[in-house]
Amino acid sequence: MAVDSPSGVIIVAAVFLHAATTIVFGSDSVLKLERLIPPSHELSLAELRAFDSARHGRLLQSPVGGVVDFPVYGASDPFLVGLYYTKVKLGTPPREFNVQIDTGSDVLWVACSSCNGCPKTSELQIELSFFDPGTSSSASMVSCSDKRCSSNFESESGCSPNNLCSYAFKYGDGSGTSGYYISDFVYFDTVITSTLAINSSAPFVFGCSNLQTGDLQRPRRAVDGIFGLGQGSLSVVSQLATQGLAPRVFSHCLKGDSNGGGVMVLGQIKRPDTVYTPLVPSQLHYNVNLQSIAVNNQILPIDPSVFTIATGDGTIIDTGTTLAYLPDEAYNPFVQAISSAVSQYGRPITYESYQCFDITSGSVDVFPEVSLSFAGGATMVLTPRDYLQMFSSSGSSIWCIGFQRSQQPRRITILGDLVLKDKVVVYDLVRQRIGWAVYDCSLEVNVSATGGGRSKDVINTGQWRDSKSSEIDYYYYLFLLQVAFLLHILLSRNFLHFL
Repeated sequence: MAVDSPSGVIIVAAVFLHAATTIVFGSDSVLKLERLIPPSHELSLAELRAFDSARHGRLLQSPVGGVVDFPVYGASDPFLVGLYYTKVKLGTPPREFNVQIDTGSDVLWVACSSCNGCPKTSELQIELSFFDPGTSSSASMVSCSDKRCSSNFESESGCSPNNLCSYAFKYGDGSGTSGYYISDFVYFDTVITSTLAINSSAPFVFGCSNLQTGDLQRPRRAVDGIFGLGQGSLSVVSQLATQGLAPRVFSHCLKGDSNGGGVMVLGQIKRPDTVYTPLVPSQLHYNVNLQSIAVNNQILPIDPSVFTIATGDGTIIDTGTTLAYLPDEAYNPFVQAISSAVSQYGRPITYESYQCFDITSGSVDVFPEVSLSFAGGATMVLTPRDYLQMFSSSGSSIWCIGFQRSQQPRRITILGDLVLKDKVVVYDLVRQRIGWAVYDCSLEVNVSATGGGRSKDVINTGQWRDSKSSEIDYYYYLFLLQVAFLLHILLSRNFLHFL
């Protein structure tokens, strides 16, 4: 049935027979038809075509792919939160977990009910959850003989005494976690059009941690686990892309103010001013070739080899790191150049491990601009607020350099949330490149589901997030469409008989 509306032609997707109505073929009968979908859920022709396309893919045993949307919480300021996290639902029935967004690791893991050393409370004002495999009807343990047990190159996989595939991760800050792998369902929103999202689920392998050490034990920034977005086969991106449910590209835009939040999608955020640099091939992390650093347009006297894998761990882009880190050979001239630029405006001081400046004018504008130049001609320009952190002391404004000295003996450069915030960042695993563009992450963005070099229709985040009434369950709508088709057949038969 189609009706006219001010917004154009609206299709009512399904109807149902009233419980008191019966159909008797061979005699006149009156069928009372009522809407099963309320008017607020009516779909336009474009939306129905998109949904039909998704349905046809299902009928052909092809999974439904699109832009996968994950919410973003947290903030970059180390004096406040110091991390960004998202929410993910696992198991049957689904249970929600808060997990840190981490492009520097490959596995999604959450704390298990049997965890030793896991914090019980969090100072982030979130309630911590623990996954219990025994309460999920769809959970199964991954055995040592399962090929997925040896497919992830980041973990130190092994076998527990009861033949469970186990793992152990060690992070750059010295913290660590270990546990075993579980296969269960993960739930997420697949955005089909700017006004239509489907509640989706997929089989998924994730870590169930039963031991945490170091900073992971502390409640100050405690979350339920890690949302690994690396290039390994068990990362969130790889698992969903392998099943045809998401493209092999993801993007984020992390808000840099005290409220934090932002956007994270499995898809490509489209910005005309995005610049790209190639990924270094065959690396565990998102390594890029940083070639030089300039302060006030003056290139610093740093040997470019200190940023490469030829002399160390190279330069890594990592959302799991709050600040930014430089090896000694780069850190010393960097801090010296900034100190010289602001020497007439205040005095240098040390606060904890930070190099800070007590600026009498209080204005951050006295600090110089910093430019990072990469292979391929891409440049990342950092304003003072992109590399400084501010706190007040006795009425003065203390500005601290967010770049830190890399821990010896590692020679590594890490670009963390400090410099990634307030930018669209695109990780294109198909073309093996990373791009960025300065952007106000509180604004809506345009996203396309790009994979294998193909680009689908661009979707606007502002429209789909303002249209929550169009967020539906895929299998529910399949049921409605089948009911509508059945009624069409029954009504046609009855009408012909009546004639």
